[in-house]
Amino acid sequence: MAMHTWLTVATALAGLNALLLLALGAVWLRNYRTFGTNLILGLLAFAGVMLLENLVAIYYFFSMQMLYASDPVAQQAVVVLRALQFLALLFLTYVTMQ
Repeated sequence: MAMHTWLTVATALAGLNALLLLALGAVWLRNYRTFGTNLILGLLAFAGVMLLENLVAIYYFFSMQMLYASDPVAQQAVVVLRALQFLALLFLTYVTMQ
């Protein structure tokens, strides 16, 4: 896989993570308005911080590709971490939507 392809995959996974976090945040916001518990507020904070992290990652993937350009192993590690985050968010989204 070419070096640029790894960054494209990482960017796509960060985008998918952001979409899942938006869906989770919408559900948790609705639940917070209904129940107003600290646990749900904590989940909202979690979604907000993770969303910000993924949006910043997308920004850096587009603007600072040279940080990863010299090391394909670093690019692959970033993809693996984004994929693991995607799986975790996918499981969390599935159980939240039930």
